[in-house]
Amino acid sequence: MMNIFHEVCQLSSRLTTERYSTSFSSAIRLLHNDLRQPIYNIYGLVRFADEIVDTFHEHDKATLISDFRKQTFEAIEQGISLNPILHSFQLTVNQYKIDHALIHAFFNSMEMDLDKKQYNNEGYNEYIYGSAEVVGLMCLYVFVEGDEAEYRKLKASAQSLGAAFQKVNFLRDVKADYNQLDRTYFPGLDFGNFTDRQKREIEEDIQKDFDDAYAGIMQLPAKARFGVYVAYKYYLSLFRKIKKLQPAVIMQERVRIPDYHKVMILLRAGVRSQLNIM
Repeated sequence: MMNIFHEVCQLSSRLTTERYSTSFSSAIRLLHNDLRQPIYNIYGLVRFADEIVDTFHEHDKATLISDFRKQTFEAIEQGISLNPILHSFQLTVNQYKIDHALIHAFFNSMEMDLDKKQYNNEGYNEYIYGSAEVVGLMCLYVFVEGDEAEYRKLKASAQSLGAAFQKVNFLRDVKADYNQLDRTYFPGLDFGNFTDRQKREIEEDIQKDFDDAYAGIMQLPAKARFGVYVAYKYYLSLFRKIKKLQPAVIMQERVRIPDYHKVMILLRAGVRSQLNIM
């Protein structure tokens, strides 16, 4: 009967992923079947934690995230939780022996979101590491399926990909972060006076992350490579769209990639994969 419990919990993580992110869901479906559910399990934990600090404004968010963190590590230690998201996550952590330090770093960044409104360079790098790079590293544990040498080889690229995704999210979500949550992640910026030069400097940094990430994607095991490549292309397309816009525009609206464009990205990626020219 435990198999039914595992299945129900993991369905919860999959549903969470599908309802919150169509882009990531479609990319996950392109992974080998062996890898899909563990990545859903990671995303479910990350999504719920992010939801606590970004959405639950009418509740005691500090207590909620503290309790969620405590329950996460209890689930990992005990090998079970009645919270389906946490049970799914601990299955993946324990199966792939994911370093607990990565999970601590993730929760540290989530807790920073509770009261930190502006960042210096050190705080920004710490936040990026904990909120994004470690998520890439948790996924990498799954992708290499226990191969420690492969993990070490691809670690830096996985961090770069996570950082690129997060920084693009920051640009895409400037309006909500600045106007609704009163947050400014990029160090030294006043988004009340956001200039072309400042935007270009941010974009140059993001482009370097994308470039560094691409080299690692091409070295991923075959089971993971295509799905990660498509996610990379989704975000690169979003980034290129943002680059074409004036600073004032991204302060006024959330930039999106239409569904038909995502389909075209997938089709082109599929052709390039078949031709072995990714």
